Amino acid sequence: MMTDEQYMEQALREAEKAYEAGEVPVGAIVVINGKIISRGYNQVEQLNDPTAHAEIIALTSAFNYLGAKYIPEATVYVTVEPCLMCTGALYWSKVGRIVWGADDEKNGHARITKDNWPFHPKATVQKGVLAEKCAALMKAFFREKRG
Repeated sequence: MMTDEQYMEQALREAEKAYEAGEVPVGAIVVINGKIISRGYNQVEQLNDPTAHAEIIALTSAFNYLGAKYIPEATVYVTVEPCLMCTGALYWSKVGRIVWGADDEKNGHARITKDNWPFHPKATVQKGVLAEKCAALMKAFFREKRG
């Protein structure tokens, strides 16, 4: 089995795909029993869909792969703190563990949820995995966009 850092490197590869496509560089993977079962990266612009976040794409792919709507045995790795919409999707899919890299003070769920636990009651969270690397990709993207 890989470490959280190694899995986050895989999520970062997805984020780099988003970056190259001109999308906000967020990537996500879904892991069950040590196996990556799905991947996703932001495709909001490409699909003209504000819900096409990395987590949503990775979750939908995982549901289709497993033929299930609940994945309590899954760990979702995402490069940036999930927004409120993605947090809701993680809640409703009963994901057992959520791991993210960089916090997102502007658009992350914590801006709204504050001290209230927004994930499934049985879920656990690990944050700050490769945070500097994840944040650097976001900063580079927005620095480039602002020119």
